[in-house]
Amino acid sequence: MHERFRYRTGEELRRKAVELKQQLPWSDDLSSLFLPFDLSGSGIANRLVVQPMEAHDSENDGSPSELTGRRYKRYASGGSGIIWYEAVSVVREGRSGPRQLWINNKSADGFARLNDEIRKHTVRPGTDPFLVIQLTHSGRYSKPDGVAKPQAAAANPVLDRTPPAIVTDDDLKRLIDRFTESARYAWRSGFNAVDIKACHGYLVVDLLAAKMRKNSLFGGEETGKRFRFLLETIDRIRDEVPEIIVTCRLGISDLYPGGFGVDENGESDFSESMLLVDQLASRGIGLLNITMGSPYYNPHISRPYDTPVPGAGFPAEHPLEGVIRMINGTAMFSERFPGIALAGSGWSYLRHFAPNVAAAVIAERKAAFAGFGRNSFAYPSMPLDLMKTGRADPKKVCITCSGCTRLIRSLRPGGCVIRDREIYGNELKKLIADGE
Repeated sequence: MHERFRYRTGEELRRKAVELKQQLPWSDDLSSLFLPFDLSGSGIANRLVVQPMEAHDSENDGSPSELTGRRYKRYASGGSGIIWYEAVSVVREGRSGPRQLWINNKSADGFARLNDEIRKHTVRPGTDPFLVIQLTHSGRYSKPDGVAKPQAAAANPVLDRTPPAIVTDDDLKRLIDRFTESARYAWRSGFNAVDIKACHGYLVVDLLAAKMRKNSLFGGEETGKRFRFLLETIDRIRDEVPEIIVTCRLGISDLYPGGFGVDENGESDFSESMLLVDQLASRGIGLLNITMGSPYYNPHISRPYDTPVPGAGFPAEHPLEGVIRMINGTAMFSERFPGIALAGSGWSYLRHFAPNVAAAVIAERKAAFAGFGRNSFAYPSMPLDLMKTGRADPKKVCITCSGCTRLIRSLRPGGCVIRDREIYGNELKKLIADGE
């Protein structure tokens, strides 16, 4: 049964978990959040991650705008060890909107300038954030001109309102070239790592699930064919841009029929996800960012909330169940693949208690990093406050009102409508005035 967050103490929160017959990790000692981490020779100052959240505020050519720069400089001065850039398209036709970031030969210098500014805004000299760029093609959610132009690996009657264009094998071969080229731009622009986004219903995870794709090098019943696009892209980048670290934000279970990491009923079945991560481990991939579900189909899975966007209903489950599902799913993979550092997701619903839960998860090696998306919009300085005072400020945290999601779905500049009201509260007012 869904409930709004109403917990005044950590004890109340844990009692609710017990009532739900769930176990919520907890630690009053937050020191595990500030342990350094070495990733392939790159030092990461702490275990807190700014998760990727698209904000639709780029320039027309895909380069970061002044508003983009404002966000990322706030993240840098907030003290997170990793800043995982939002989804950045590798081709124009794969953009989720006309103002989605897009890295190309014209925009790469803009990313380089922003990364230089980010490093100038770090909390302390010598503790530069580790910068990851998330490269993507939006697939069936592509809207390069603001109007839906869906492209998919295969049709899915659960997801498709109108039949998508099915990408051809030749399209996919060219797209591997584009991902590789984008990784070169990323290295030139000062990124430490490149993420091949394979989650949330976009094209790469769509390919992982494409059992109905027939007579293709990149789909069908064989996992080797469905895994081919992701693995070949990773191999190409590692061969041709060896200086940059390669990672992936991976959806281990889509939790809808016809998705990846599910059984015939759309319930979690991690067997293929485990096979894929085993392939990634064999390639020496040392960092993965774990998520589940799709913000388009079942947003409560990856973003448990108090309030849905207008027109959406409340899920049948309690938001804490969603938080704990994500913790347990990440923990399962962390135990199976101890050589890969996993970043967990879905923490923002926990508000100011999230650091206590995350610290326990990291101390128990159920994840290596704790990632915050919506809360980074709302409270980019939470890591710094934790360093200074040992606690998160309840008056600054995300309240999971879905205001940022509402803006993003309308292709408006995304941010916190409550804590960053001057900019994003006004954007929401404009959206409402426009009848959206």
